[in-house]
Amino acid sequence: MKIIKSMIVAFSMYSKIPMPRFEWDSEDMKYHLIFFPWVGAVIGCLEYLLLLVFEKYHIPQYAFGALAMVIPLVITGGFHVDGFMDTEDALSSWKTKEERLEILKDPHIGAFSVIHLAMIGLVLFASLCVMDEKGFAGWCFSFFIARALSGICVVKAKKAKADGLLHTEAKTAGENVVCFFLVVELLGCMAFEIIINPLCALLQGIVALVMTVVYLWGANKNFGGVTGDLAGWFVVVTEVVMAAAVGAGCVFL
Repeated sequence: MKIIKSMIVAFSMYSKIPMPRFEWDSEDMKYHLIFFPWVGAVIGCLEYLLLLVFEKYHIPQYAFGALAMVIPLVITGGFHVDGFMDTEDALSSWKTKEERLEILKDPHIGAFSVIHLAMIGLVLFASLCVMDEKGFAGWCFSFFIARALSGICVVKAKKAKADGLLHTEAKTAGENVVCFFLVVELLGCMAFEIIINPLCALLQGIVALVMTVVYLWGANKNFGGVTGDLAGWFVVVTEVVMAAAVGAGCVFL
């Protein structure tokens, strides 16, 4: 029952998928991060179903790319995009760490976050439009990979603040158990992708490693550690950079 509750908490927090309602406590949140990547698995499965529909009914490539971009937003409600935009506003301010952390709390959005969201959206759309079917099927794994890495960072990385959602998640998590399962899930996902598409697995593995290093370095340098908004930034940017890498691989390799 504890595991089922943890799964419900994870899907309730990180998705818009309807879940049973009950009063949460710290025990219910202890292992919820283990199921965070499975929100990505749902997204990846829906993306693959879209691919099957595309192949059967010959949906125009541009329409297919647009629909593929909509699926994660529908499932998550834009949860991670919000973190991406807050982070871009803070980084674009060129202010001190303390002031950047205050900007993350501001519910309003600035011009730079909108501009950067449009830019990254165009990169994703272009990448999706040049992918072949096998490359797209490989990219479907990116949603799981990004969330598994994000969960590991939430548990293990230095926190910028002693409060907030991410601090609560890390504090209530069974650290060693959660980290162990997230690593196992990540390795299992990568192994399965190697079977499906070795090239995509290699490209996404390299991107995952580089993005994790960049994320942790940038978080410590600019904010003094990771926050919930930065975790959202990491998920969004990692998925898009993986798409760009796969798209480039489909074109040039």
